[in-house]
Amino acid sequence: MNKALSTLSACLLTAALCAPAYALTIEGVDVPDTLSADSSELTLKGAGTRSKWFMDLYVGGLYVSNTSGDAQKIIEADEPQAITLHIISGMITSERMVSATMEGFENSTGGNTAPIKAEIDTFMKVFEEEIKEGDVFDLVYVPAAGVKVMKNGNKRGQIAGLEFKKALFGIWLSEQPAQKDLKEKMLGQR
Repeated sequence: MNKALSTLSACLLTAALCAPAYALTIEGVDVPDTLSADSSELTLKGAGTRSKWFMDLYVGGLYVSNTSGDAQKIIEADEPQAITLHIISGMITSERMVSATMEGFENSTGGNTAPIKAEIDTFMKVFEEEIKEGDVFDLVYVPAAGVKVMKNGNKRGQIAGLEFKKALFGIWLSEQPAQKDLKEKMLGQR
């Protein structure tokens, strides 16, 4: 009996160590507790659901390399960071994503998108391809390389520049975020 219990314990421990680590589950999405940004391992700061008109649209997660909960410091930081978007609604189309993202850039830059217009235009091309429920976008910033845009694990583009990264992350973390309670959840405040 003791040997059977020992074997069972060993099997359970092995299974636990081999399983992917998820920090939390939101709207049926398992949000991993870490994300790789080239050679850096980022930690989930927080995650939440983007809703509009009482409809849940996507689960957004923020990954950082430090524990700061200060939104402005995170936006300004020239260090590896990432935002993930897990699409959970069929209501999100390419056109709606482009429109909402442009509105987010306007809000995060105080209406001054001109200095990064070329970068924004490059970024928006990622959304030309059909967006479906279940798609996952990873927006991974690495200093000197810029923001690597992944869709379902496949690289769709890379946009250089810290100023672009600030505007992009500002969509969710600025004083005029896409959704205030999503910002708070991404910062781990709720």
